Amino acid sequence: MSALPLHPKLALFEDGDRAVSLPVVDHYCGVEARMRKSLELQAEMGPVFDITLDCEDGAPIGGEAEHVHCVNELLNSSLNRHGRVGARVHPFDHPAFEADVDGLLAGSGECLAYLMIPKPRSAADLQRACDFIDASLLRHGIAKPLPLHTLIETHGALRDVAQIAAHPRIESLSFGLMDFVSAHRGAIPRHALTAEGQFSHPLVARAKLEIAAAAHAHAKTPSHCVVTEFKDSAALQQAASRAAREFGYTRMWSIHPAQIQPILDAFAPSAAELDEALEIIQAAQAAQWAPIQHRDSLHDRASYRYFWHVLERAHSTGQPLPIEARQAYFAGEYGAA
Repeated sequence: MSALPLHPKLALFEDGDRAVSLPVVDHYCGVEARMRKSLELQAEMGPVFDITLDCEDGAPIGGEAEHVHCVNELLNSSLNRHGRVGARVHPFDHPAFEADVDGLLAGSGECLAYLMIPKPRSAADLQRACDFIDASLLRHGIAKPLPLHTLIETHGALRDVAQIAAHPRIESLSFGLMDFVSAHRGAIPRHALTAEGQFSHPLVARAKLEIAAAAHAHAKTPSHCVVTEFKDSAALQQAASRAAREFGYTRMWSIHPAQIQPILDAFAPSAAELDEALEIIQAAQAAQWAPIQHRDSLHDRASYRYFWHVLERAHSTGQPLPIEARQAYFAGEYGAA
């Protein structure tokens, strides 16, 4: 009896080669009614998007502790059906940072999918934040590894972006457009905050590219910033497509439920790309991952890795795959049955 074909993950990658696979959309919300509606939508659609409950911008001044309590209730509720809900805390130098972290870990340490750390001013600043989080995990007896995400939105964080991306506790880097532009004290015009302008201004484009490059160099997930024109679906679709296809981002923020599906669509491969990837991966697997010829082009393990990522992106964005492909490649994962 012949052996089962070797799965692409085993055939094409060595330990440490693969980045953590995260949902394509990171949906932010901080008002209780919107947090509840977002959790209801995730329960309906499945974990094709993450939810980040916002304890920074979502908390009223003076009401930070009450907001953490509300977030804990939602994290521990039946609405958190898929375990893909994280939280953003205040920056490390904010008086509420330690209380945010301690309150969330005490109340929801086993439920959190990740913590987002905003506004580090340097790699050393981020290390201090990580040290406090790890000490709090130990203090509360949380054995589950807690992934950490961070926002690159200050001059110092961009300067140290390679060090930050290399940090073993970090799994995703996000670009903070609005704070980054504001940090230039009016030298970058308001147009750079728009869906179109953020891709054309040289300083903003440079920051995006450096973040994406550093993230990929260290097998981390680069997450693209928000598009604030949430009612302009065409602008959002174009921005999401450029982020994915020109700037190398594999994840993007949403700030309104109406943005979630357009981002998923923009990050998904086209039907033609998906068909080609399936044909090549199946042919390569049949050849036991030796080089093949496909439509007058030669392919080997280097291109196989690319086409496998196309299949993974299709699966993670909820694209329909033939049932035999779902069972062969994604059995046991959401949507594979």
